[in-house]
Amino acid sequence: MFKKLMWIIGAAALVALVLVIVLFAVPREEPVVEEPVVEEPVVEEPVVEEPVVEEPVVEEPVVVEFRQSPFLDRMDLPPVAERLPKEPKLTNEMPPELLDKEIGRFGGTMRLVTNEVDWNPDIFVALNEPLVNTPAHLGKEVTGNVLKGYEMSPDAMQFTFFLREGLRWSDGQPVTIEDVRFAIEDVLFNEELTPMLPLHLRSGSVSEGTPMRFEIVDDWTFRITFDRPYGGFPLVLATHGWRGYTEFLKPAHYLKQFHVEHTPLEQLEPFIAEEGFEPGEWTRLFHLRDIINMEHTNRLAIGFPALTPWVLVEEIGGVKTVFERNPFYFKVDAAGNQLPYIDRLESHLVEDMEMVLMRILGGEVDFNREDAALVNMPMYRENEAAGGFRALMAPMHNNPTDIHLNMTHADPVWREVVRDVRFRRALSLALDREEIIEAIYFGFAEPTAMQDPTFDLEEANRLLDEMGMIIGADGFRVGPDGGRFTIPIEIAEFAPDMSPLAALMVEMWGELNLDVTMMMLDTGLWGTRNAANELKATLMWTPTPLWTRGEFGQALWGPLWNRWRLTGGAEGEEPPAEVKEFYGLLARLMTTSVEEAATEVLPLIRESMRENLWYFIHIENVKQPLIVNAKLGNVSDKGFAIAANFSMEQMFFRE
Repeated sequence: MFKKLMWIIGAAALVALVLVIVLFAVPREEPVVEEPVVEEPVVEEPVVEEPVVEEPVVEEPVVVEFRQSPFLDRMDLPPVAERLPKEPKLTNEMPPELLDKEIGRFGGTMRLVTNEVDWNPDIFVALNEPLVNTPAHLGKEVTGNVLKGYEMSPDAMQFTFFLREGLRWSDGQPVTIEDVRFAIEDVLFNEELTPMLPLHLRSGSVSEGTPMRFEIVDDWTFRITFDRPYGGFPLVLATHGWRGYTEFLKPAHYLKQFHVEHTPLEQLEPFIAEEGFEPGEWTRLFHLRDIINMEHTNRLAIGFPALTPWVLVEEIGGVKTVFERNPFYFKVDAAGNQLPYIDRLESHLVEDMEMVLMRILGGEVDFNREDAALVNMPMYRENEAAGGFRALMAPMHNNPTDIHLNMTHADPVWREVVRDVRFRRALSLALDREEIIEAIYFGFAEPTAMQDPTFDLEEANRLLDEMGMIIGADGFRVGPDGGRFTIPIEIAEFAPDMSPLAALMVEMWGELNLDVTMMMLDTGLWGTRNAANELKATLMWTPTPLWTRGEFGQALWGPLWNRWRLTGGAEGEEPPAEVKEFYGLLARLMTTSVEEAATEVLPLIRESMRENLWYFIHIENVKQPLIVNAKLGNVSDKGFAIAANFSMEQMFFRE
């Protein structure tokens, strides 16, 4: 009787919310593909002034029927109404102006492709479920997601969060306040498992800041408190670092069996030995078994309790991973259908980007954003009809090929040269952005407004001459040691546009009589060399358009400096004053209110990027192809392209 009553109350709340949405939804016009990206979102209602709490108001109880996919009928499960939270989340990942959502139909398997083992970025983003959410990743508002909602104190120092009553893990076990306590007290606050609390969980988002304070208010409520105002904290939880819910919420019922405070070490030793770890290394065992957000597509995630729309259930022959719908997923559509609509995802592993392209052109891929490239757009369009797909165009959420020179590399000659801002200005002046835009991005990009886009080889050569980098007898410029100065560009095939851009860089910087080389690395080797501070020059995307993430590529242009920042000086290398000043701006960007960040802090960051050229943002407002099955519904080409991934649980196959 109690469950039935709870179901009726929850259903009433859902219907009231649905009626509000239906009555006030306004149809929007079809997208104009060529419309430029709005770089700085207009903030209408800062979170500091009006805390967001997702609590629908119910005026009259109305009973609706929740429905499940027929895919679940074969399973021995409780009724869908009992598997949903008391207040399910009504999807709003895409605002009405960006997606005129349809009520979909259940069923089908979505085919995806990747060229990286244990990783599919398109599926990873689809599975990303943060504690709170910023619809379409715009940073304009923060709403409840895994959590029902939150409240922020007027001084922006205290944040109260509300669990969804009745929320369940994918194995059917209830999500409780113990899952929060375990994640924070037994993992984050355990120095063996977390030797250093992340910056974003410290006051001021700096290493010397006081750690956050955690308090359980009641069975469904917890509180986080800082000793400084931290107006950007909800947005940090929604966007920063793609950490999802797994930092504050872990399946304690599953993970306690690998935690020494809940299971005696002698009982853990067989598991430790089985994994090949040394006796007593229980922390390595725990980290292996604790599947964090970035690992949901890794085969180790099979059987791990999750809150994602699909869960990994099978790995086949090293070439295919299979995900099936989560029977306890907490979101529903306006008609009471439990999401997702699509029952299964299949991720197919191929050798390289060429094979990714071949599968797309052959109609063997139902969705692809991460590996779709403008350079292939003519082929996409030629094969749309035969392949049964649509090649859409949407703005990228990042800058796809920013250029990074490692200013903390061990080579002293390299350091001396690249730390001289005149050298960086010379290289920037030698980049013909118009040629890059036309040759690689087919006109679907713009020269950056954050840095000077001037193309001037004469001034570039003058700056190098001024530095004393004369041209030697072999025709190449020399460094301070008198030897040929070489720029070794090392890249991995993370995206199809990186290789052609690197080739253009070799040509353009070669016009300055610089010795520039290019080498393609395996993605794993690139990661290893990057972690070891061995890359001198590389290309990598940065989320610069998503300024709310506050990253600005510092991990690539100054790895040792960044390590010093993250560890409070315990590791890495102390940066010069101007770099410290820039890091201070990044901390302010994350901790201040959204309005102040956009209007006061971000302009200072842009000014620093323009003056210091910490790394090269050569283009911006880039468009990105979005490959979707022609029968796939609820797909939008408005807003950021990645927003389509975030709303994948709403996609469905039309008959």
